[in-house]
Formats: sequence, C-alpha cells, structure tokens
Amino acid sequence: MITKIFAVLSLTGVVLLAGCSNTVAGAGEDITRMGSAITKAAEGK
Repeated sequence: MITKIFAVLSLTGVVLLAGCSNTVAGAGEDITRMGSAITKAAEGK
C-alpha cells in the first residue's frame, strides 16, 4: 500500500516539477511539498 502511495506521489511530483517550476526557488518549494506529502503518507495521516 505504501509503495502505491509513494509511486503516485512521485509521479505527481515529477509532473509538478515539469509543469510548474519556472525557477529554482519554485522547484525547491515543489520538492518540499512532495517531501511533506510522502512523510504524511508514510505516517498514515
């Protein structure tokens, strides 16, 4: 189950990075959000 969640979140992150990040700062924010989402998913929240 965790593997599926991680895969979906990773794919979402790649799409966000490819489509929304026009600057290095924007990419950093997207990566931070992905890290938070993965942490929450791993903790079961």
